[in-house]
Amino acid sequence: MRRLAGFALVVLILAVDQGSKYAILHMLHLQSGQLLVVLPVLNFVLVWNHGITFGMFAGTASRVLLAAGASLVVLALFAWLWRTPYWLVTIAVGGIAGGAIGNVIDRLRYGAVVDFIQVHAGGLYYPWIFNIGDSAIVCGVIALMVESLLPKPPVAANRGEG
Repeated sequence: MRRLAGFALVVLILAVDQGSKYAILHMLHLQSGQLLVVLPVLNFVLVWNHGITFGMFAGTASRVLLAAGASLVVLALFAWLWRTPYWLVTIAVGGIAGGAIGNVIDRLRYGAVVDFIQVHAGGLYYPWIFNIGDSAIVCGVIALMVESLLPKPPVAANRGEG
């Protein structure tokens, strides 16, 4: 049941991520840099992220390499999701994997990741524009950090070690 929930979360995050990007590009027809005020604290601004985190390693030559590297990470996340006995880790890794897959799809489809969410409070702006997949990745990493601080049952010592 836990594994099924983890993989279902991967699919859910991927669907919401790709659906929101489709809406931005094909329903709202947002153009690069165009601002759409959604709420007093939320704007949609289309930005094409050609690099990775914070736009690092941007460039056409690295597109397939970045997608391949991210795909390997996703495979490792699937192995982790399959093996973990902890619910919080399952949910966290499922969110990270779903967000990562969404960004890999963008990179292969468009050559860049579609970012569009801008949050602010008055004149204070969060420094990066991001997407649903990015949010799932960040929330998953925070959940893993919290989980690492939770008490675990003691592990029996291996008496065969010398």
